[in-house]
This record gives sequence, C-alpha cells and structure tokens, in this order.
Amino acid sequence: MKYKTLLLTLSLLACSTAADASGFGSLFSHKGVKQVDIPLYQESCGECHFAYQPGLLPERSWKKMMLPANLENHFGENAELPEEDRLEVLRFLLEYSAEKSFYKRSIKIARSLKADQTPLKISEVPYIKRKHLKIPAKMITGNKGVRLLSNCNTCHSKAAEGSYDDDTVFIPNFGYWDD
Repeated sequence: MKYKTLLLTLSLLACSTAADASGFGSLFSHKGVKQVDIPLYQESCGECHFAYQPGLLPERSWKKMMLPANLENHFGENAELPEEDRLEVLRFLLEYSAEKSFYKRSIKIARSLKADQTPLKISEVPYIKRKHLKIPAKMITGNKGVRLLSNCNTCHSKAAEGSYDDDTVFIPNFGYWDD
C-alpha cells in the first residue's frame, strides 16, 4: 500500500512539474486565459486589433474564423495570411482554445456555450455577455473612449497578460469599475 501511495504522489508531482514546464502551472492557479506567446499571431492579428487569446473562443469558432474565405472578409477587412502562417496561427488557436484550456476563465467560457454555438465575436459568447450586463451602454457603446465591447484592452488594463479580473477594469471617461 505504501508503494501505491508513493507512486501516486510521484505521479501527481510529475504532472504538476510537466504542467509548470508547459506554461499551464497548477490547474488551480490560473484565473484568466493563456497569454498570446507566439510573435506571428501577435504581429498578424495584433496589427489591426487586440490579439485575442485563444481561450476566449472555442475551437470550432477559431476553425471557422481562420478559413481562407473568412480571412478574405474578416469583419470587413482583408486579413489573408500566407498559407504556412495561417496554419501556424490556426494550430496555436486550436491548441489553446477555450475547451482545451486549464485556465479558469476559458473553462467558464467553454461551459457557457451550447454545442451548436459557434460565435465569431468574443462579444457573442454567453459568459462574456453575462459579465458585461451590469455595465450601462453609455460606458461602452456611448463612450468615445471604448465604443465596442470587443475593445477588451481599452478597459481591461491587464488583458494582454490574460487577466480580465474586475479589479483591473478602468473604463475611459468613467474610472475604475465597481459593480
């Protein structure tokens, strides 16, 4: 029996060490979403808008968004990429998509979606919509400093780090958010 306990303890320690080495750390220590850590994605997508973390959408959404035809008309813009780059970015997005993530916020996002939902906008994700319900429209759409719910990094001061905690929200022209 002692050997089984020792083996289980060593196995858990090995898993924890492997998780730390992979950037996931403890399954219970990451509150936000995994940061964007590949320059190609940051440069390609972050050139026009905030480079949204993969854990903000499910795999099926990223697959649809990254189709060549959809990149030709990416919310009214041409976001085409060379095929090799498109596939590298897609691999990154799929590897860390919401339902594959160990990050708490990504898990909540994945759980909020029905199996038939494939949002192409983060602002269409039920969890995200619910988290923003209490914020008056005048603070978002009526605010020249924000304008769109999709401008995450405008109010979430640590969004680039994968943190969307309430205590890091500063709404331009209104100040810190306190619900």
